[in-house]
Amino acid sequence: MSTENHLFSVAPMLDWTDRHCRYFYRLLSKKALLYTEMVTTGALIHANQHRFLAFNPEENPLALQLGGSTPQDLALCARMAQDYGYDEVNLNIGCPSDRVQNGQFGACLMAKPTLVAECIHAMTQAVSIPVTVKSRIGIDHQDSYQELSEFIEIIADAGCQTFIVHARKAWLKGLSPKQNRDIPPLRYDVVYQLKQDYPHLNFILNGGITDLDQIKNHLLQTDGVMLGREVYNRPFLLAEIDPKIYGVSQSLKNRPQIIEALLPYIDQQLKKGIRLHSITRHTLGLFHGQKGARNWRRYLSEQAVKKNADKTVLLEALKFIH
Repeated sequence: MSTENHLFSVAPMLDWTDRHCRYFYRLLSKKALLYTEMVTTGALIHANQHRFLAFNPEENPLALQLGGSTPQDLALCARMAQDYGYDEVNLNIGCPSDRVQNGQFGACLMAKPTLVAECIHAMTQAVSIPVTVKSRIGIDHQDSYQELSEFIEIIADAGCQTFIVHARKAWLKGLSPKQNRDIPPLRYDVVYQLKQDYPHLNFILNGGITDLDQIKNHLLQTDGVMLGREVYNRPFLLAEIDPKIYGVSQSLKNRPQIIEALLPYIDQQLKKGIRLHSITRHTLGLFHGQKGARNWRRYLSEQAVKKNADKTVLLEALKFIH
């Protein structure tokens, strides 16, 4: 995968970036790199792997994010990702939730660089697709630039060339995952410095970015930018990415066209037994800032959950938009 793919990406978001969400996003941008929700190695090895790995070909370029800390398990799951057609496999070493910590993976792994290096080495030996990591700039009181630099060097020596860095440190105790996304201060300068000190590596900046001007400014000093919740809350932001970041035209020019393009997919999924709400919940923010947006959200929220709801719910909801 070329570094161009990483110019703009949508973050892996648990309970949000499922295959229906990603299909919807792909209607808005053909070029943005998309990520799955984090999937644990245990889920892939011991449960129904097809349930977690299946996706629509239209979703590529697509990366699988893994949670785990056992090198052989991660190598096995990386091979699964490659066999399924993913373009990249990413190791989560940034999530600070208690559940993730109890599984001995996520942000707590930043305290174990040697183990992370063993994981990355095993994964890169197992596959030919890129293996990347998503981390914080530090954890707890282990947050000096020197410690972060040493961490990056150890992981890079193991075979990782691309680092997605959430420009906040994480507190492993005392803050909820939501608070860890808001309370620790953003330190974009730290990620800028990493790129200066390690120009041969790729650094993708994540955290607190909300608009196109910010994206363009960060791209002057990093290899890419990743957005998460801002895209989920305002998905039409993605419609600007292809023309203004990648320099290619976007064929669907307005929001109603996006919904119209989604309708055949909805028909297809309903025939497979998928409930309408599973798809439309990801579209609630599409008309953010538009007249009628509140009624759009309300109508979809109330009607799409009904047992026999179909695409006519969206067509009715569109009537609220002025």
